[in-house]
Amino acid sequence: MPRSAAPDRPAANGTWQDDIDRILITEEQIARRIRELARDINRDFARRDTVVIGVLTGTVMFLADLIRNLDLPLRLDFVGVSSYGADTTSGGLTLTKSTRLDVRGRDVLVVDDILDTGKTLDHVVTLLRQFKPRRLRTCVLLDKKARRQVKIRVDYTGFQIHDEFVVGYGLDFAERYRNLPFIAALKSEVFTAPEPHTSS
Repeated sequence: MPRSAAPDRPAANGTWQDDIDRILITEEQIARRIRELARDINRDFARRDTVVIGVLTGTVMFLADLIRNLDLPLRLDFVGVSSYGADTTSGGLTLTKSTRLDVRGRDVLVVDDILDTGKTLDHVVTLLRQFKPRRLRTCVLLDKKARRQVKIRVDYTGFQIHDEFVVGYGLDFAERYRNLPFIAALKSEVFTAPEPHTSS
């Protein structure tokens, strides 16, 4: 995809123009695809009392735009999951925030920002199934199949992407770039460089 001109909007560190290799998915493409996803979800969950559960934190922007397009009687909740161990790609997962709402016998839609190894979403789905929902479906904005380690079925997918380090629209690197309105590939030298040392 050719390099796109980025909007004149500062990122969290003020230098995102230098850090981004190229824009992969524009703001307009995201908005259009969300409307399509919402149409399918509205059809499948029509007239059902639905609990939408977002996986913190990167999903917040996607989730907010998605539920604004849902014409359903819904309730909203969140779960938080983090990795532990020296290697976060293979370390275990622990729940940092649990759901408040009772999902037993209800229709549940789990929303996440990106599906790569599949471990996080599989962990969340396994936990929620213990509470006996009537039906549980999953929705992700991005699917990076090249990194899959766990076999998992996703019901609604926004975009398939290659194995690149992506930021923007809620996705971060070192808690930066979440506020960008598009999905972009980060330059490799940015996420492979050591963190600068600062003295206090």
